[in-house]
Amino acid sequence: MIVLMKTLQVILALSVLILVHEFGHFLFARIFGIRVDKFYLFFDVGGKRLFSTKNNKFIARFFPRLAASETDYGIGWLPLGGYCKIAGMVDESMDTEYLKHEPQPWEFRSKPAWQRLLVMAGGVLFNFLLAILLYIVILASWGSSYLSNEDTQIWADELAQDMGFRTGDHIVGFDGENTLEFDRLLVDMARGRARTATVVRGQDTLTLYIDQSRLGEVLQDPGMFSPALPFVVDTIPPQSPNYGCDLRRGDRIVALDGHTIRYIQDSRALLRQYKGETVVAEYLRPSAGGTESGVADTLRTTLQVDTTGLLGIYTSMPEVKTREYSVLEAIPAGFKLTFTTIGGYLDDLKLVFTPSTKAYKSVGSFIAIGQVFPAVWDWFRFVNLLALLSIMLGVMNLLPIPGLDGGHILFTLYEMITRRKPSDRFLYVAQVVGMILLLALMVLAFGNDIGRLIR
Repeated sequence: MIVLMKTLQVILALSVLILVHEFGHFLFARIFGIRVDKFYLFFDVGGKRLFSTKNNKFIARFFPRLAASETDYGIGWLPLGGYCKIAGMVDESMDTEYLKHEPQPWEFRSKPAWQRLLVMAGGVLFNFLLAILLYIVILASWGSSYLSNEDTQIWADELAQDMGFRTGDHIVGFDGENTLEFDRLLVDMARGRARTATVVRGQDTLTLYIDQSRLGEVLQDPGMFSPALPFVVDTIPPQSPNYGCDLRRGDRIVALDGHTIRYIQDSRALLRQYKGETVVAEYLRPSAGGTESGVADTLRTTLQVDTTGLLGIYTSMPEVKTREYSVLEAIPAGFKLTFTTIGGYLDDLKLVFTPSTKAYKSVGSFIAIGQVFPAVWDWFRFVNLLALLSIMLGVMNLLPIPGLDGGHILFTLYEMITRRKPSDRFLYVAQVVGMILLLALMVLAFGNDIGRLIR
């Protein structure tokens, strides 16, 4: 059921993004009087499709104008993208039949360079506009929430410890710049290619030097830094095996069967060893004077561990700060968040194309995309991911690779600057080369995903 839910979310998200992107091309083409032969969600490889408005009796009967349209609207069978087939243009369909004839007024190749540039940039433009709209909705509806990095300590996993960090450290920031939001620690270190980290460890302030060659590993380890949370009891639900025990809200568990517990994370591996058994817990209870007095009583109780290695206790979580926005405030904030995210993704791509960082190992395919979607439907997370993926799709299409919009834009800009138009033969060969490069990138992405699944 979880796999099905994630798959449906991926298909829905990609369908929306593809339709928005291709509609950007379609709209500018129609504005400039360019004929659009096909508008397809997914690819109709081999001429096979799931749906088409051409030669469709139902469409012909109930939507005759749509059936008579010069554009064939349809759904292909291969869900790896979509396309808008513009007459007189070398594209992913690799259709060169039009080259045998003289340019026609309704063809892409007959239009001035500035019009062709807008047609090619339309898809990316619409992806960015969609992201802006979604971020405005997010900020106006849910606001902006974040975990403050002020005095927040980290739980360092194996990679973090290997790089010199320790559980309980407070990371102030990188390269002399303070990081205000905890969730940005990993981002600031990786994207900024940080060379030093300022860390408070106990009473000491340390400077750690970061090995640049390991930034690729950092990108593949999103759990490198997580908040180190004291095991403080919040509530115990009725279905918990420890419902009705001696623990109260505010109690802090400091030991289990004689093993010291500083943070919740310390308890996880230990409790898995006691599945279905009981453990003796030592805990601190604030005295009648309250926690401000700094005095607490040390108590003991016996707790039941369930068969999954859990106590069934909800713990106190760190305070999450939320800034609320009115609709008018959300509009400029949505623009700002979009361009900030675009800049961050460009930094990620720089790392990917820097072999020394080995960040190319973090490149993923639809499998990786599916893993980031939640197991249950969550509008907030879905809309957030849709905005992020829209930006990723837009930025990726701007890469100056033949076969992508960026390649077409590059050739058109070259024409506008030099007044020399590349030949159709050159554009065809460039398209073939671009398709090979994109295929290689796809193989890399699927290979990385399969490798991660195996590991």
